Amino acid sequence: MHNIEPYYFWRDLYIAAEDELSPFYQYFNSEIEYTHAIYNHIIHPQWDSIGSPTLFIKVLFVDYEMGYSVIELMGEWNDCTHNDIMFLKRDIIDLMIKEGINKYILIGENILIFHPDSDDYYSEWFDDIEDGWIAAINFRKHVLDDFSKANLDYYINFGNQLNNINWTAYQPQQLFDLVSNYLTKRLG
Repeated sequence: MHNIEPYYFWRDLYIAAEDELSPFYQYFNSEIEYTHAIYNHIIHPQWDSIGSPTLFIKVLFVDYEMGYSVIELMGEWNDCTHNDIMFLKRDIIDLMIKEGINKYILIGENILIFHPDSDDYYSEWFDDIEDGWIAAINFRKHVLDDFSKANLDYYINFGNQLNNINWTAYQPQQLFDLVSNYLTKRLG
């Protein structure tokens, strides 16, 4: 797992640690020291901690004018034991919502498993972004099955075309347009 690093080809467009409005403003990631682990598996030092021992993220891009963010996730999304959604919602998403972000693209290729609990924080997140949406792209099938069993499809858009996007082939605005157009057709 230490070889799986966050997507870095948009770093010339956006770096969360340099964005004064970002929850990760002035956050330091070592280039060489491995400081985080998920259980006994060391992870790449470029992943950002949200306070959870099992879920790490990287805010890859934010556009405040358009009101969207692209966030890559890594690890085990464990609401049952670690309440990961609480850390994500309270410490990251709430701060982004205050800055006008109401559309979220969550990239889940590196989420290995999902352990659901209550849907309270998902419901709150959904209610807080009244005219926005949450899209989960490229999550593993068994994770999406668990999302469905937990009824998260009320709050998060996932599956179908959202699970087959070669997102690294796009620039952030192109990815946002692709996801937004799909959701407009799907929800409209």
